[in-house]
Amino acid sequence: MIEALQMNNEMFTAWRRDIHRHPELGFEESRTAHLVAEKLRAWGVDEVHTGIAKTGVVGVLKGRQASNRAIGLRADMDALPMDEANQFDYASCLQGKMHGCGHDGHTAILLAAAWYLSQQRNFSGTVYFIFQPAEEGLAGAKVMVEEGLFERFPCDRVYGLHNMPGIPQGKIWFREGPLLASSDRFVIEITGRGGHAAMPHMATDPTIVLSNIIMAAQTIISRNTSPLDAAVISFTDVHAGSGTHNVIPDHASLKGCLRAFDEHVRRESIERLGRLVGQVAASYGASAEFIVKPGSYPATVNDKGAVAVAKSAADAVVGCDSVDAKCLPLSGSEDFSFMLQQVPGCYVLVGNGSEGSRGGISVHNPSYDFNDEIIPVGASFFVEVIQQELAIK
Repeated sequence: MIEALQMNNEMFTAWRRDIHRHPELGFEESRTAHLVAEKLRAWGVDEVHTGIAKTGVVGVLKGRQASNRAIGLRADMDALPMDEANQFDYASCLQGKMHGCGHDGHTAILLAAAWYLSQQRNFSGTVYFIFQPAEEGLAGAKVMVEEGLFERFPCDRVYGLHNMPGIPQGKIWFREGPLLASSDRFVIEITGRGGHAAMPHMATDPTIVLSNIIMAAQTIISRNTSPLDAAVISFTDVHAGSGTHNVIPDHASLKGCLRAFDEHVRRESIERLGRLVGQVAASYGASAEFIVKPGSYPATVNDKGAVAVAKSAADAVVGCDSVDAKCLPLSGSEDFSFMLQQVPGCYVLVGNGSEGSRGGISVHNPSYDFNDEIIPVGASFFVEVIQQELAIK
């Protein structure tokens, strides 16, 4: 099976590079969605549904043997709002848009799996090919779920993958339980009273409030969270004043994010941070508003049964020496988590290349590029999952 996919990787690579050259941001993936739907129809996929969460596509493929079981396979399609530094001939032709995270490759992988499975149909039951929009911060998976994804296409399990620079090419990593962290973005708006820098006693300095919030917030992790529960609060944007040297401003703002692997830790930390912000501000005679921004993602938690299938499938595709089924969790986030909250499943990482190699440049870097050599690996993993989950009796 992997040999057949490897033999046709030139075709898959052409699809991937075409998508790379024409990147589309979240909920704008019209061209990509049209390409996906066109190919699924050309291969005789039984049903092709478009317009789900604006630009999402779901293909329905029936196996050669009837069964009530159904498995979902998911790929994300959106690009990032960034300029590309690469100069190869398939680099982005659109300024300010780039496939800097490899979703072009994920789309090509799922298309390759659909191409193979539609020819063979060597399974019992139904496969749903889920092409999802808007993973990058817009929670396209959540929108698909809210629009009835799993009511329309009920799955027993759902699987997804992501390429990962830093992991050697073609190796597959995953773990039972939390693999990726939750992500909650917040804004803190502080209101004091401005004044002359020479007379701070006549002002309420919001920069003092700001600095104390930053320092005190770190105790939420170091003193309120168990040392056995990983979490992080990071402040990433700090602003006060208007460029002067002798004016105390009347307003300051902070932006940041909170990440955790446990839902209780996540909710408790958000609640504590909100209380802390108000109390610190009040203690200095100021006021502060704590706002959790829309687009928060829960942790990506893999199901035990699905992990067992993923381990067996990965072993069959790349060999047990190239599989790590107990990798350490990563503090990045993924909106596939919304699907896993509804349906048990497993999310895996496929090595894009070690640091210093062709595929080793980090995602979200303007010089990143998806490694086309791993398309047959990812597609073979998906196919093997289907053949094990939906084996013909």
